[in-house]
Amino acid sequence: MRQTRGMHERAGLAATPEDLIDVAAVIAAYHGARPDLSNPAQRVAFGTSGHRGTSLNASFTEAHIAAISLAIAEYRAGQGFTGPLFIGADSHPLSAPALATAVEVLLAAGVEVRASAGDALVPTPALSHAILSYNEAIPAVADRAAAGPSADGLADGIVVTPSHNPPQDGGFKYNPPHGGPADTDATDWIAARANELLEQGADIARAVGAEPARHDFMGPYVAALGEIVNVEAIREAGVRIGAHPLGGAAVEYWAEIARVHELDLTVLGPGIDPTWSFMTLDWDGKIRMDPSSPHAMAGALAEREHYDLLVANDADADRFGVITRGAGLQQPNHVLAVAIDYLLAHRAGAGSAEGSAWKNAAIGKTLVSSAIIDRVVAGHGRELLEVPVGFKWFVPGLHEGSVAFGGEESAGASFLRTDGRPWSTDKDGIIMCLLAAEITAVTGESIDERYQALTREHGTPVYRRVDAAATPDEKARLKKLTAADITAGEFAGEAITAVLTEAPGNGAAIGGLKVMTKNAWFAARPSGTEDVYKVYAESFLGEQHLEQVLAEAQALVARALA
Repeated sequence: MRQTRGMHERAGLAATPEDLIDVAAVIAAYHGARPDLSNPAQRVAFGTSGHRGTSLNASFTEAHIAAISLAIAEYRAGQGFTGPLFIGADSHPLSAPALATAVEVLLAAGVEVRASAGDALVPTPALSHAILSYNEAIPAVADRAAAGPSADGLADGIVVTPSHNPPQDGGFKYNPPHGGPADTDATDWIAARANELLEQGADIARAVGAEPARHDFMGPYVAALGEIVNVEAIREAGVRIGAHPLGGAAVEYWAEIARVHELDLTVLGPGIDPTWSFMTLDWDGKIRMDPSSPHAMAGALAEREHYDLLVANDADADRFGVITRGAGLQQPNHVLAVAIDYLLAHRAGAGSAEGSAWKNAAIGKTLVSSAIIDRVVAGHGRELLEVPVGFKWFVPGLHEGSVAFGGEESAGASFLRTDGRPWSTDKDGIIMCLLAAEITAVTGESIDERYQALTREHGTPVYRRVDAAATPDEKARLKKLTAADITAGEFAGEAITAVLTEAPGNGAAIGGLKVMTKNAWFAARPSGTEDVYKVYAESFLGEQHLEQVLAEAQALVARALA
């Protein structure tokens, strides 16, 4: 649960005409605005999910996308990736023109581009699945790391999406041959080269009018779902599913899933609306396609009485939302814990080849995800891989099979096929929704009932995130804190058991710190876009103790930064 600063008075209420964007103005600004490179906000910058911005403030323009596309073409050439580049886009208004720009630049640079027929929408997981499927079929590639000049013939990809961001936003993300989000070694190079091209005012060649090769992203993805989810059990149990794509790229996918696998599944919502006029407003009064937000999901919640299970995705379908009839919208941490418990009980040995990853691979979580996951994983006698925030940290393990499941508290996860092979090394909200249906079908219990059973065994945590004000200097210092900067031996009435500035799973810097006790923890990280730092906290001792944890966490950080 997120506690927000200044909850908007209309949070959870239907959008009005005044809340909607002018689509024509947004697209006109994409083509007409020129970035001012002296303004850091208008330079190319890759966060954990690529370059994002809006044409309305010249942070996402045609100039940006042309420069990034050429930089990606140069990067992949330098890495020896000579296979096709798969590209797809979601339903944000800026995604279609950005897709067109990218295709023209990539084709002019000699890249073999594969896009969907008629530029049909492509969910992030379907593009990751396409990359992995192509590369798996290359002789000798399946057994070697997909990196370096020796990787001749390998495919990679681009997803044009700002994920769940508001309608006026655009996003552009590069996925190398491992199929998942690029690491900083790639994105730093691409961003630096793109900014260099912008600074030079380079005349970037465009293959205007040229057509890319066409690829069916949906067919193979939908047909293969039985390899990762027990769709037969869902069908035989007759689970009634309402699937709400929230006007995103999964609209046609859910309809095709229902048809191909003969599920009792109804696709909800009006389809594609570039203004998202059907949405209810999020906590801050903005239209945001966040399937884990009770405010953004208010409209979908009203439909839950008609179904055994109601599920939802964001615009590119890399996030999940799960609604049960009795308990409503489930917190992502709860769904992750239930999913992990179920998979560890039902995948190892169930149709898996001897030595399958499901028998011995680690379970991954970000360090701001609930500690009940730690207890669930330990209860199954399995290894926990705790990493910094960002799905990219799970990609190598999912790709090679050393990580069976990777999940983060912001409603993103992916996991291996039943036989231990990778499915999508990017977040896949569709399979998480179908897994919720499988769990309902096989156990006869709802997700909230399964979670309550876990709390009876492992304790009941309460979880919250808050934002605290911080100057740019304070944010910079927070990133550089070490365990030695925390001198207290006790926190919220308990002895401190660990102070982390590096993730225990891979030793990577967390860009802040995490303090742990026997029954509670908090983590503090600076925001990349606002003058705040984020405090994530959890307690197994109840709401009152959580309030103490949050108060003492902010005081502890303030002392460390003084």
